[in-house]
Amino acid sequence: MKYYLSFGGINIIGDTIAEVIIEEGVVMTLEMCEEYDAFLLDHFPQPFGILSNRLHNYSYTYEAKLHTASLENLKAIAVITYNQEAKKETENLVKHRLQDNLNYKEFSGLQLGRDNGIKWLENELATIIVDS
Repeated sequence: MKYYLSFGGINIIGDTIAEVIIEEGVVMTLEMCEEYDAFLLDHFPQPFGILSNRLHNYSYTYEAKLHTASLENLKAIAVITYNQEAKKETENLVKHRLQDNLNYKEFSGLQLGRDNGIKWLENELATIIVDS
């Protein structure tokens, strides 16, 4: 099922994975992150993972960088990149969040990254759910 928010779309992939696709040129603000969080909390009361599919180029405000990926039930993030700019933006975001020890992994969209990202998320979530 696909949903549209102010910054892009979210595809629900099963009971524990959401794919987010942010539109070209968007600057993610703290308010957009809060909209995103509210959506995720409504759809995933249990541990879940995010497939961040960076089909487009976009960026974050400083406040959004500090806030994004901070939901307690968010257990794993797979990032699909297609170019160096997306890869650099992802590394920059993770650098701002080093102290949070995010469970994330990057995949190349040019090498079946979406499929590999979904498989990785499924494995990560299966491990977390079993350990709970």
